[in-house]
Amino acid sequence: METQHSILDLFKLNGQTALVIGGNRGLGLSMAKALAEAGANIVIAARDEAVNKESEQLLKDSYAIKCISVSCDVTSEESIRSAVNMAVKAFGKIDILVNSAGINIRGPIESLSLDDFNKVQEVNVTGTWLACREVVPIMKQNGYGRIINMGSMLALTAIPERTPYATSKGAILQLTRALAMEVALDGVTVNAILPGPFATDLNLPLINDPEKYKAFISKIPMGRWGELHEIGGIALYLASKASSYTTGGCFSIDGGWVTQ
Repeated sequence: METQHSILDLFKLNGQTALVIGGNRGLGLSMAKALAEAGANIVIAARDEAVNKESEQLLKDSYAIKCISVSCDVTSEESIRSAVNMAVKAFGKIDILVNSAGINIRGPIESLSLDDFNKVQEVNVTGTWLACREVVPIMKQNGYGRIINMGSMLALTAIPERTPYATSKGAILQLTRALAMEVALDGVTVNAILPGPFATDLNLPLINDPEKYKAFISKIPMGRWGELHEIGGIALYLASKASSYTTGGCFSIDGGWVTQ
């Protein structure tokens, strides 16, 4: 017999713990805010300890939740393991993992070094894979989990001079799908959000170049860049019990760019 739930109750995260890697700024912090407002306790994991503390205090002051921040370098296996262990030590479990750490190195392929390419893969792909590997056993043991990976519209479409980044985000798409199948019977869902142009630090080179900014706007059917808070709704859905039958999905949030 089907169990009836209040739809709004399914979006509540009271008593849950969310580890948000790369959650001290930009889209990561915006997603952390959305999860905190829904009642989740937050663990911010990122490299910049000063910014971590500022974001931790912001969440504590704004929402009736507990929040800690931990230093985490996603290129280090030991650092990710330490961050996960600290989250479990503080809250006893991890219900939600958001992998939002990422970098972008742009340029024509002949101008990029192998180090440039490898650095983008190391942060965007290997870091995400390592975090998933560390958290999955915890979620399996609890019989419940929500993993949200940050992809990009460049997993589905392309822009010149983005070969390292587009490669990495295509990999995130397939990582998400493969892991979703692997843990589907364990109460764990794995989905990806594919953002388009948002006004983040990562996109400052485009925002500050009038010609490039105009070129981007011309590609967006909605005629504008995304505002940071607009990532919150899809993040909350994928982090909540409302998405119980959603796994292996990749959700574009790009003002319609990839419809073309």
